[in-house]
Amino acid sequence: MAQADKVAELLIDVEASLRQMNLWREEPPTDEALASTQPFCIDTLGFDQWLQFIFLPTMYQLIESGQDLPTECAIAPMAEEYFRGSELPTQALQEALAAVDRLLTDG
Repeated sequence: MAQADKVAELLIDVEASLRQMNLWREEPPTDEALASTQPFCIDTLGFDQWLQFIFLPTMYQLIESGQDLPTECAIAPMAEEYFRGSELPTQALQEALAAVDRLLTDG
């Protein structure tokens, strides 16, 4: 299975995890919020919003258009920090993100 296919499967897991935790939103953030220049849009979005509205669409677009995927990725540590102390069941999400990190970084 090609790397892009494996990444796509993991992205589906990320989305499913967000939905299971009731973090999936029907309404997108404002254009201004999406235009943040800060890492993970930390000043305008929650991490879960960044995953849904920036990370997932960007990765799907790269895969669908056949473009090169990033060769470095470190999203899992951000997820761990963001959800620290949360009572949400985040294990599946964090595992999926860690797997994306490993697959992209290690090839």
